[in-house]
Amino acid sequence: MVENHSLVGPHEHTFGQDQKQPGERRTLLVLIITATMMVVEIGAGIVFGSMALLADGMHMASHATALGINFFAYMYARRHARSKRFCYGTGKVNALGGFTGALLLVVFALLMAWQSIGRFMNPVTIAFNQAIMVAVLGLIINGASVLILGVHHHDSDKHDEESDAHHHDYNLRSAYLHVLADALTSILAILALLLGKYAGLVWMDPLMGIFGAILVSRWSWDLLRNTSRILLDHQGPESIREKILDCIQQDKESRVTDLHIWEISPGIFAATISVTTYGQKSPDDYKCLVPSNLGLGHVIIEVNRSCR
Repeated sequence: MVENHSLVGPHEHTFGQDQKQPGERRTLLVLIITATMMVVEIGAGIVFGSMALLADGMHMASHATALGINFFAYMYARRHARSKRFCYGTGKVNALGGFTGALLLVVFALLMAWQSIGRFMNPVTIAFNQAIMVAVLGLIINGASVLILGVHHHDSDKHDEESDAHHHDYNLRSAYLHVLADALTSILAILALLLGKYAGLVWMDPLMGIFGAILVSRWSWDLLRNTSRILLDHQGPESIREKILDCIQQDKESRVTDLHIWEISPGIFAATISVTTYGQKSPDDYKCLVPSNLGLGHVIIEVNRSCR
């Protein structure tokens, strides 16, 4: 048996990570807005002796920290994209940033639940007017941040590969979920405070906190699951595997004996393919059979010759 290996040409492994990503600019803008609001609320809380403003300012600080991590992940990936220390570039830094942000979301949800349970057991007097003002202000700020990050928006003139990369930007997804969690907290707080003020349902405040914690935990779990699959080199999408198998095994002479696909950068995959054949096709021949629209940025093909 003769083995014939083919690497898809000598090329860099940056996969676009050396370029400033749209998510980096958006995350930085939201980080500045959040940090500014944090300073204003903490300052106002200290000056006016408002615990509600001070507490919301500290809450903003936790999300500013998470957004700072997301921005750092973008910056680190871009600056080290050409480093030889990374076999397939710095694309997985994106997933690592998303994973870290998801862990912080879990901590945030646990704190929400803990504080809400504490409020059930030990109710406190609520300054409704002041608290509603803080919640409305927070909703406006976080609503603007959600629109800025806009992870579900795709410009109509973008190519499919760009849209896929945008869809797989888990670092941006993490930042988006943090501001979305903040916006959700503000909405639930406004609803609970209004019911408490006008209907006397003070217990709605901690109940909404628990409901919000459950929802944020669900978001966190989805993000943790998706990013951990990338960090652990989970097998790539079945649809890509099937298309590769179909195009290579279109003749009876060739059979794929080993196939591994894993994500190395947002929306970009690497693949190693082992083919056993009775024919004379070269690795480059098989490479030409693989569709170019599968998001494969790095392909290794091994051809094993077999006697009949």
